[in-house]
Amino acid sequence: MSIVQLQVRPLILVLAVVACRHGSTPKSEDTVTITHAGSFGEDDEKPPYDKAELTRALGAERAAVAAAQKHIDESLDAGDPDAVFAAQRDLAVRQRFVAALEACEANGRVCPPRLDDPAWSFDIEKDTDPKLDATLRFDVESWRKVAAELHGRACACRTFACVESVGVAIDRLETRPMADVQGDDAATLSIVRARDCLYRLRGKKPTPRVFTTE
Repeated sequence: MSIVQLQVRPLILVLAVVACRHGSTPKSEDTVTITHAGSFGEDDEKPPYDKAELTRALGAERAAVAAAQKHIDESLDAGDPDAVFAAQRDLAVRQRFVAALEACEANGRVCPPRLDDPAWSFDIEKDTDPKLDATLRFDVESWRKVAAELHGRACACRTFACVESVGVAIDRLETRPMADVQGDDAATLSIVRARDCLYRLRGKKPTPRVFTTE
């Protein structure tokens, strides 16, 4: 490693620490602004919850964001850069999830198919199948249910590990059905929507942000 690289790496760490201290919202390039207008659930499929449930979920998620920011401050004070890095990545994912809920509430955009935070444990280093509620079979009807669940779980992710592992699960499972089953429109749409959520939660696709005009 060159002397220049050795000098740059500490600077990068310092900048990351400062960002952890002061970054309370997703970066601007992660978002696009939308005007407060429209009806609830404008996407092709209306969510299975009402605005009251959404408002309660938003309150809980905003509290979780505040708790995560406090945890980052405590980790910084403890001098634990690894913990800071992991917590900062998780916080960014949760902030993008909150942004999606806000867009859903205000404009009916990018509404997740579920508001709960379902238990998810999938070791991507092992050659095992993820544990799903749906039966892991690959006929048309079963694959539709598996794909729909993957869509719901992808959009419900609040941590970086969830985003990573759900993405791996989708990559592995979508190759399992026969070609004619893989081409099913309903299942394909669920997989496309699942990946769309994962891209937003990673910050690789803009998340609509709410801008209220007076």
